[in-house]
Formats: sequence, structure tokens, C-alpha cells
Amino acid sequence: MLEALKKEVCEQNHELPANGLVVGSGGNVSGRDPETGLVVIKPSGVKFKKLTPQTMVVVDMDGTVIEGQMKPSVDTGLHLYIYAARPDVFGIAHTHSPYASSFAARGERIPAVLTPITHMLGRDVPCSRYATPGEVDTGQAVVEAADGGYAALVKAHGVFTMGKSAAEATSFAMYLEEAAMTTHLAMTRGPVDELPQEEIDRCFNWFRQNYGQSGQKKVTA
Repeated sequence: MLEALKKEVCEQNHELPANGLVVGSGGNVSGRDPETGLVVIKPSGVKFKKLTPQTMVVVDMDGTVIEGQMKPSVDTGLHLYIYAARPDVFGIAHTHSPYASSFAARGERIPAVLTPITHMLGRDVPCSRYATPGEVDTGQAVVEAADGGYAALVKAHGVFTMGKSAAEATSFAMYLEEAAMTTHLAMTRGPVDELPQEEIDRCFNWFRQNYGQSGQKKVTA
């Protein structure tokens, strides 16, 4: 069942420690199948290096385990809340990446001062209110703060990114951490200027139209 999605979700979970976004078994990536509505997520408490497609857990939107031998992530409920509230989302990544989470520790947003954020997200990265970890309350806080966007920090917790697939959500998490690190370093030297909204919109639209093979324009002599 959902073999391709289990493989994708497993691969994207491996990307988290490979890119320094998590330690131990903290953090998770999930994916939602657009046809069945079923969700694939990593098992709870299992270290990333031990994850295989066969260890992924399949649940329905009520949280009932449909396939898998292990208990799903303790964050499953909040993933399901986000999917239910955001029909446009088919992948979620949750990390405790250090630089982005340092903004969450202070209850601060990550301002849109760098084009990687504007290209990927088309806005700043907002920070939510404090929410109870591992509960639907966290899912509610993410949806409230994101306000239709694809990333949010949860105060005193960490990072949540969303996308059209597990791979896209994970990619957003990686670029967000890079931008958070650079923004933090810049802020240690003095104030930083946020890009004007019209430039943020232009960058976002340009990136969507041109990035990757699907957006490649025909080159003429």
C-alpha cells in the first residue's frame, strides 16, 4: 500500500539529520496521498538511520493505523489537523533546526530579508503563540500563524513547513534554516532591511514561473 509515498516520506525523513535539521529521533516528515487521503508518517522514537520504507506508518485522517507495525509519531495528530485544515497541503516537515528555532525561542518571526525565503515562501516566516507540544493545539497554532502560507515557527518549539509533497515541504525546511542562519548572522552586525512587499511578490512569482524543468523557458537564438 502506497509504496511510492512510503519511499518518498522515508527518504525525506533521512534528509532531516543529513542537513543538520534534527538530532536523535526528533522531528518528522509526513505525506498525504491525494487519491485515498491516507497519511504516511515516521514511527515514534525510532532513530532516523533505522528508518526504511517498511517502517513507515500509514494512518487515516482519524489517526487509525491502516498499515505498519509500530506506533506512529507522537506528532501525528497535529499533522492530521494541518492536512484537514489545508486541502492544498500534501507534505509536512517538522524540525528543530537550530537557527530557525532560535527565532522561535524568542517568539520572533524570520523577516523576509533574503531572496531564498521570498522565492520559496513569498513572505516572512511568522511565529505562532505558544502551543502544547504533540497536541492538536500545535496544529491549530501552525495553521493560524501560517495564514495560508507554507511555513511557520511555533513559539518555544520549532519549525513546520508545508508543501505540495513531502519532498517540497522538506526542501522548504532546508532553505528556511539556511536563511535563518544568514539572517541571524547579519542581525549580529546591525539592523537588516526587509524587502518591500512588491519585490517579495515579484520574486515569488518569478521563481514559480521559472525554477526547475517545469518552469524552464524556451531559449531562442
